[in-house]
Amino acid sequence: QVQLVESGGGLAQPGGSLRLSCIASGSAFSRYTLAWYRQAPGKQREWVASITSDYTTTYAGSVKDRFTISRDNARQSMFLQMNNLKSEDTAVYYCTIAHNWGQGTQVTVSS
Repeated sequence: QVQLVESGGGLAQPGGSLRLSCIASGSAFSRYTLAWYRQAPGKQREWVASITSDYTTTYAGSVKDRFTISRDNARQSMFLQMNNLKSEDTAVYYCTIAHNWGQGTQVTVSS
């Protein structure tokens, strides 16, 4: 079984930054593709970014050039550095590894 815990969410102003983290336990972490998703009220969950086992990254067009996904296999952790935040980034952010999901962390971007 895999357990995932997100943290780092909070309130940021437009143009500000937040760094989300996700710590995993109970999995063979290094061989999995990892991803961040988000879900805003009234909207479907959307994919944000992924990072493969060989560290190849991909991003949704809405966050490209603003967000950076990374991983630390030794610590079984993954991260999402969010810069130049916009109000439309407001959502609950979830990390996922294989078929497992965390509980989410709230990101609110507001003046």
